[in-house]
Amino acid sequence: MPTRTARTAWNGTLEQGSGQVELTSSGAGTYTVSFPKRAADDADGTTSPEELIAAAHSSCFAMQLSALIAAAGGTPQSLEVKADVSLGPDKEAGGFKLTGIKLTVVGEVEGLDEASFAKAAADAKAGCPVSKALTGVEITLDASLES
Repeated sequence: MPTRTARTAWNGTLEQGSGQVELTSSGAGTYTVSFPKRAADDADGTTSPEELIAAAHSSCFAMQLSALIAAAGGTPQSLEVKADVSLGPDKEAGGFKLTGIKLTVVGEVEGLDEASFAKAAADAKAGCPVSKALTGVEITLDASLES
């Protein structure tokens, strides 16, 4: 299996510095990061590690869920997956930590009822490689079929 690479070039202090995150393997882009924007409610065009984790988690979960829906006899027409990754203070160790991840999925699926879809979604949450990597963070799930 392949290894994927990203690279960050950082200049300056935490509070006044900034960096550029490059998605090296894909060449998909280079994005600005800074701690003040990371900690602000408005990202103002700047990404963060949390947003990049959210992107990784939502895409990994969608892939895993599509496979499990098919294995259960269904056909996924569309899956809309959102991952909300929260950053907060680490009261025990100091500094910051990821305080939670909320996965939300709405699916348009043929051949599965709501209960079967919910089971596939729960299994995808437990089985996707990114979920496995993030076991130190509470991950919640809200899964529903489009009506």
